Amino acid sequence: MKTKAISSIFVLFAIAAGMASMAPAAFADHAEVAIGAVEESGFSQACVETGCYTPGVATVDVGGVVTMTNTDPTGVHTFTSGTVNGFTPSPDGVFDSGVLMSNDAFEWSPTEAGTVPYYCMLHTWMVGEIIVQEVAAEEHADDHGDEKGHDDMVQDHSDMTHEEAAEDVELMVMISDAQVMGGTQIELEFNVLHLNYDLTATQNGEVVFEEKGLHSMELIATHQIDALGSDENPIDVEVVSLGIGAPGDEDSWTGPVGQVTTAKVVPEFGTIAMMVLAVAIISIVAVTAKSRVVPRF
Repeated sequence: MKTKAISSIFVLFAIAAGMASMAPAAFADHAEVAIGAVEESGFSQACVETGCYTPGVATVDVGGVVTMTNTDPTGVHTFTSGTVNGFTPSPDGVFDSGVLMSNDAFEWSPTEAGTVPYYCMLHTWMVGEIIVQEVAAEEHADDHGDEKGHDDMVQDHSDMTHEEAAEDVELMVMISDAQVMGGTQIELEFNVLHLNYDLTATQNGEVVFEEKGLHSMELIATHQIDALGSDENPIDVEVVSLGIGAPGDEDSWTGPVGQVTTAKVVPEFGTIAMMVLAVAIISIVAVTAKSRVVPRF
């Protein structure tokens, strides 16, 4: 049985200029940005939690230059714009480095603001993100700083833009479960990148899984719970959103704070499936008995 719960609220989140404005101080204006690949990222998925590209999230100005270099001496990689769903890649054609040998590099110059996710075609667990921002915003404010009240007007306009954008943006969280290796695997599917959240699972009133301050760089995150639910005793899963943004920089997070999504989890291989399997086994035994060949002497 598969359990899915979808919860949504309108959130304070601007997609284009808003992403640039909420970026951490470490991601200030950049005309030139360099991105590399973590060593042995093609042989091991140990880098997934911290990022297989370095930096995992980079910010560049419109018209700037992003230099992508295969700094992994142990393998070949690509820098391909698009997303990955599980192990299925979906390139979007914004840029593609092709296969880069160790120390080979590729350059890309963005022409418009926005967020560009990318991944490695050869190792789909390797994902990153480039935030392209307008370079003129802060310069324009500085040039007119001597104009009375201008800075306050710019800030008011920015806040109004964020509030208006929030009316059109909706956060969704989908919770799926499956029985895996004597436990339960929980899959969380989001419609935004870089969501920070708490995850708690309880069964019969007892906590069987609890993690605070989790961060999902991708749209999908999976967690293993060492417990099995049943129709009579399901596992209650609760996801609490903490905000959207780079991990460790809570002051710049935006979006949904405190949104709660819940689901009741039972094994995928449930009672009905067991009955179907039992009928199938009985049918196979009956057919085998009728088809038995008796040797003649």
